Amino acid sequence: MEHLISIHPWWVLAIDYALGLVMWTLIGRVAMGFFQSEDSNFFFMKFFVRVTNPIIRLFKPITPSFLVPQLVPLYVAWFFYMIRFYLMPWLLGYSVMGMLSFPLEGEIAAMIYKLFSPGW
Repeated sequence: MEHLISIHPWWVLAIDYALGLVMWTLIGRVAMGFFQSEDSNFFFMKFFVRVTNPIIRLFKPITPSFLVPQLVPLYVAWFFYMIRFYLMPWLLGYSVMGMLSFPLEGEIAAMIYKLFSPGW
């Protein structure tokens, strides 16, 4: 984590982590929706629906009406991806970052590599 703080200020990491968590929660809702209905009593589905409904309502004015309701969270997650991939680096004066350069996903990838790589 030291290398990320030396590259980015702490508030940039905090914003990226928050946007990343929202994005992945929306994607999780879509994935969970393949197996559970929105009104399911399964506690994970209840969590995904309760946490993401306000965000989906916020994006309702720009959500096309022809989208299948189950895919609306994925459409909204796309906006968070675009903000993280294009807008954040541009506003901060960085060049556009490549795949797995996001701080949140980079940290997760490093933890997975450390977990499965002997002697790292």
